[in-house]
Amino acid sequence: MKHQGSLLLIDTDRHLLASMATWLREQGYATDIAASFAEATAAVNRKTYDIVITDIQLRDGDGFDILAQCRQNHPQTAVIMISGCATVESAVEAVRHGAFDFLTKPLIDEELEIAIHRALNQRNVLEENKTLKAQLDMRFGMENIIGNDHRMLKIFDMIDSISDTKATVLITGESGTGKSLIARALHHRSGRRDKPFIEVACGALPETLLESELFGHVAGAFTGAAGERIGKFMQADGGTIFLDEISTASPAMQVKLLRVLQDFEFEQVGGAKTFTVDDRAILATNEDLSKAVAEGRFRQDLFYRINVINIELPPLRERIPDIPLLAEHFLKSACADAGKHVAGFTDHAMEMLQRYSWPGNVRQLQNVVERAVLLGKGDLIDLDDLPADIVADGSIRVEPAGNRTLKQALEGPERQIIRDALEQNNWNRHDTAEALGINRTTLYKKMKRLGLEEPHLAMAR
Repeated sequence: MKHQGSLLLIDTDRHLLASMATWLREQGYATDIAASFAEATAAVNRKTYDIVITDIQLRDGDGFDILAQCRQNHPQTAVIMISGCATVESAVEAVRHGAFDFLTKPLIDEELEIAIHRALNQRNVLEENKTLKAQLDMRFGMENIIGNDHRMLKIFDMIDSISDTKATVLITGESGTGKSLIARALHHRSGRRDKPFIEVACGALPETLLESELFGHVAGAFTGAAGERIGKFMQADGGTIFLDEISTASPAMQVKLLRVLQDFEFEQVGGAKTFTVDDRAILATNEDLSKAVAEGRFRQDLFYRINVINIELPPLRERIPDIPLLAEHFLKSACADAGKHVAGFTDHAMEMLQRYSWPGNVRQLQNVVERAVLLGKGDLIDLDDLPADIVADGSIRVEPAGNRTLKQALEGPERQIIRDALEQNNWNRHDTAEALGINRTTLYKKMKRLGLEEPHLAMAR
């Protein structure tokens, strides 16, 4: 019979101990027994059990001491306490000290089995939560932020330096550059990772609804407010609140935000009680806030308050060497989601991706790769698998080919891309090949074909 779980049964009544153990084993549980405090202590030190079932009163010790040992050394073990002279006070004390359940003697078989099932189910839920948390850490941690561009490397270093502080962070950059991803990476690499990460798109709500969304409201605060609402600042208590599109906040909302970001104190809409929260604030905008301040559209004092640490994300068109890395990353992810196998990109397709201006930045590149995986028929993504506007834009940027082949027409752009990558990597061929997503042999051949030489070699001629 397959064991449903491992149990340690502790009771000084040996006859009861033997009969209970026999019954539990018949139900499929791997059951060990201990008839004294000393035997129980030796057992929990020797082995980790799914569940410990212990009487409170032991001849040479106390069941509460067994509970304390399990809580300290084996926190994943559920402890069910039993007693023949139970009181409400002893039951409350047991649960308060961490017991999963409290049962009274004489034990009823069905009652005990229900308690065991509940304890095992809770253990499974905790294990699933641990797995999900690991997946979230992988999804939102630094591992999912791709780039070898020197500006991105500086951003990675900055994230490591500031993630565990409470300093307010302002993330700036064009739409689609990954501001939300950076905010989540900051949260998941901080000591607040086990607390909530609450994201609010400020531009998606009108001012009246935004105030209620952020601060909550009391019943009757306005028409339709039938009950009390807990706002996002309260929901993020102990964790991180991420306010995206902060530049869209109205002047009145900016005043309220200034106060809450200074003292983390606020009142609900229609309420008089002041709440204090422990939030870490991260804000983002795709607008130049200093320009908005100069034009009178954004409060200067609020700008100074939120611009403690600024992370500026470069647009994708300025990270050309990162495009192959990002494209390959999105390709693997899209193939896994779609259950398809696509080996990579043809040279022409990758060259076109690197020629495109990417107004939607990284988010647009991800969408293009996902579309190509879903609609493509071959083992490689080719020009025919890319949207027409990307091919057209990339072609426009190449000088007229005349009677030249496509390969000849693309030599100029290719030379410039490789030269830029070489210069960014101080002409280190290994680093440049890695940045471009090609091997060193391919890079050497391309440099020779395109007439690219290191500056000191050219000067020596």
